[in-house]
Amino acid sequence: MNVVKLELARGLGRHLRAGHPWVFRKALEHMPRIPAGSVVDLTENGKFVARGYYDPHSAIAVRVLTRDARETVDSRFITQRVQRALAARTALIDLKDTDSYRLIHGEGDGLPGVVVDLYAGWAVMKLYSAGLTPYRPLIVEALKAGVPGLKGILGRDEVGRDDVEEDDGRGSGKMLWGEEAPELIPIRERGAIFLVDAWKGQKTGFFLDQRENRYLIRRLGQGRDVLNCFSFSGGFSVNAALGGANSVFSVDQDPEAIALARENFTRNGLPAAKHDFLAADAFDLIQSFKEEGRTFDLIILDPPAFAKSQRAVEAAVDGYASLNRQALALLRPGGLLATASCSARVTGDLFMGAVREAGFKAGVDLALVEERYQPPDHPVRLQFPEGKYLKFYVMQSV
Repeated sequence: MNVVKLELARGLGRHLRAGHPWVFRKALEHMPRIPAGSVVDLTENGKFVARGYYDPHSAIAVRVLTRDARETVDSRFITQRVQRALAARTALIDLKDTDSYRLIHGEGDGLPGVVVDLYAGWAVMKLYSAGLTPYRPLIVEALKAGVPGLKGILGRDEVGRDDVEEDDGRGSGKMLWGEEAPELIPIRERGAIFLVDAWKGQKTGFFLDQRENRYLIRRLGQGRDVLNCFSFSGGFSVNAALGGANSVFSVDQDPEAIALARENFTRNGLPAAKHDFLAADAFDLIQSFKEEGRTFDLIILDPPAFAKSQRAVEAAVDGYASLNRQALALLRPGGLLATASCSARVTGDLFMGAVREAGFKAGVDLALVEERYQPPDHPVRLQFPEGKYLKFYVMQSV
């Protein structure tokens, strides 16, 4: 294996030895002229620190694959990582009424920049670094060899850099192997049925990280009037209705997502006509409901990431505070607010602070009754706190 050696700036090796998987451009003594995906050894004072792959197009110049100098980055290496991730999933997730989960979660599974979601036998792969392009065939072979009952592998366009959350997940897909995936893949999640647009839907087509939180909403929805803002294809809405909600109002700016939400109700034997679906701006709808005096027992806020760069964090926190404050004006006494943030740069403390401020400004006393983060198929390595992106809080008006 021909490996290029890159010297780290003084004092930066300790972060990698501790297990952090990212090396920024400024951490290198010089940027080499080598192809994207080249295997590089990171050294400090000439001594080996870690081995990873190179990406000349990203601010993250190297993503670490191993800190063991004896490990070779080859097909066997990739296959072992895939098999290890699969073993963890089958050991940690209850799959008796669920056929879809995240198989590879990038840094959390030792394959930084690689995301693979399994949807009812189809693997959907998204690569978040141009440096991974040469490894695509190896990942495909590892999936074929390691995943029992795999029907096919669908690839989604990779982005050039993942140090900013600028990818809107709208790249088109193409089959990389196996049986062609249907336009909409029907999946089972905790017994519910959802149609997933893995070809051109957001990210890989569905937000599997909210699986357990959707199931929680099924339990909390009974007998309640529910407002689901940023509803996408109706994951939370379907679960609220399955749990016995009196009514569910789903709003999303994307008309296609709303149409899919309605179809998901029908697939689950739920009378869509009994509930409301609207393609509109959630902020405008909340304001309209406030003017009408309309209120709800359970309000769900699961917006897209507000902080797409580190510079945007302060504005994002303000945005979360404003959104939650406006929503609280519609919450009935004793009602529940289920509020989420998927902005990695907004920490749990910052998000909680935004919700606390929202309650204060809305004149609503809130009690935290549920605090959740990512499920086991989205693991977070303790040396990589940036990987802990999902926050999901359930608050009760008291």
